Amino acid sequence: MEEFVKGGSFLIESISPQKVFIPEEFNEEQLLIAKAVTEFVEGEIHPVSEEIEEKKEGVLVRLLKKAGELGFLAADIPEEYGGQDLDKISSLLLWEKMAQAGGSFMSTFGTQTGIGSLPIIFFGTPDQKKRYLPKLATGEFIGAYALTESEAGSDALNAKTTATLSPDGKYYILNGQKQFITNAGIADMFTTYAKVDGTKFTAFIVEKKYEGVSVDEEENKMGVKGSSTRSVIFSDVKVPVENLLGEIGKGHVVALNVLNMGRFALGAGAVGGCKRAMQEAVSYAKKRVQFGKPIAEFGLIKHKIAEMAIQAYIMESMVYRTGGLTELILQRIDRHAADVGMQMANGIEEYNIEDSINKIFCSEMAGYIVDEAVQIHGGYGYIHDYPVERGYRDARINRIWEGTNEINRLLIVDMLTKRAMKNRLPILAAAQKLAGELLTLRPKIESDDGKLTLQQEMVDIAKKISLLVTGAAVQKYMMKLAEEQELLGLISDMVIQVYAMESGLLRAMKTMEKYGDEKSEIKVAMVKVFVNDAFDRLDIFAKRGFAGIAEGDILRTQLSALKKLTRFTPVNTIALRRKIADYTIKAGKYPF
Repeated sequence: MEEFVKGGSFLIESISPQKVFIPEEFNEEQLLIAKAVTEFVEGEIHPVSEEIEEKKEGVLVRLLKKAGELGFLAADIPEEYGGQDLDKISSLLLWEKMAQAGGSFMSTFGTQTGIGSLPIIFFGTPDQKKRYLPKLATGEFIGAYALTESEAGSDALNAKTTATLSPDGKYYILNGQKQFITNAGIADMFTTYAKVDGTKFTAFIVEKKYEGVSVDEEENKMGVKGSSTRSVIFSDVKVPVENLLGEIGKGHVVALNVLNMGRFALGAGAVGGCKRAMQEAVSYAKKRVQFGKPIAEFGLIKHKIAEMAIQAYIMESMVYRTGGLTELILQRIDRHAADVGMQMANGIEEYNIEDSINKIFCSEMAGYIVDEAVQIHGGYGYIHDYPVERGYRDARINRIWEGTNEINRLLIVDMLTKRAMKNRLPILAAAQKLAGELLTLRPKIESDDGKLTLQQEMVDIAKKISLLVTGAAVQKYMMKLAEEQELLGLISDMVIQVYAMESGLLRAMKTMEKYGDEKSEIKVAMVKVFVNDAFDRLDIFAKRGFAGIAEGDILRTQLSALKKLTRFTPVNTIALRRKIADYTIKAGKYPF
């Protein structure tokens, strides 16, 4: 069986393009799934998008049930419980295409198929799976995930909701209130969390029909307005003991693993939303005439279109690279084992660093792309009649849910250092070795040869720089590093740039090997522009990081070494962006 790539190892190892999955390798079955979802979105959802946005009663539920009939709600549910148990590439592709339905439906669908179902898929008993998964697969039951409280958002373990075992031992009595719960107004069941005996954070399955469960009024949100978001109130709710999910006091295991999977899928949703925004922007730019010609012909508009396409390409490369890694590790699992769900959760945990990276990068680039789509529309982009106005508002939530981007930035370094301490990843050893070679480190190549050789060298140097800053930070602050959040943010931003650069690069290299230079020309151009600009960003992050760690002669030595390491001749990004823009404008949408 093929050896899996360790999560986080991209920072200390080189990887062959042959070891990454790229979107150009979708198989026939996956393409048929994509086609079916696209037809559903265009035929069923787009025609009623205003009704969804206005919360017309019954529309969302009807559409979810229709999606259930078509099998779209069952992607990750095992076949024995009425699901399809799709491979993770197919699941991501389904999410990407469904996201083009718009934020309101996608948040409803995503909650149902993701955090609304996964806790039971991973941690449910056979009885719980048998009772709930077939209903979730068809849409007979609509699921929700009730974790957040008014004083327990990012700090989820600070929950105040309590669970007390009844005197007869048959029920847990739940009391408390959950906030900002997607699908709350239409849900039939909630995965929720409460502290048993006031201390042991534990997961439960609670049906809305249970006496004492109620929901508050709908929240009036900035975006995803058509989705249901309410508070859920538990008042002496009697939850049968057989609905305890996982183990008492191990609710954090359920919550954290489910959030990992949510981050895994969020990137694909962001890719889908960006592609729709791009199509709207390019189409408008080709039709909008100013000063006697379409605005798509103006240089600064071309710059925007090219940059949108580049960022979408990098997002797509990162998401499906991670999907391929995840699928490979999950293939090793015995699907008939009693603890198959826990094994799957552990497999997904292997790439929680990459999932956090994708969540941050894709949510922030989605915000950038929809912002530029509005700008290309000018004043019309600010008007509700144009889809980009809604897309702009809808995209903002992506930086908040599934763990805020600030929390995920802290998690990236925390997970890297913990793996280093447990010898899962020799990060610190690699950093120490580089520190000893600091004065002799030099790039082997400094200018572009047209074959991505320069970009490979730049990615390799970017890894070294990231390790040097990480090692210097650990050496200075040791166990107190967690208190230096600004520094952790800089290190995370460097790691994110490395993964993004390498993902786009490996995809372009594999495309060149499979299809030749000519058919890969635009992808190669995109990688050259992105690596050029990302490397400059990483250089700035490193300077700030070193300045926050050292001073005097030590800082001067570090900055001198950094200057030698970053001595690359820049590529002509203006000419490359024009080529990318022309190709994208001709396609009329994201071109791949």
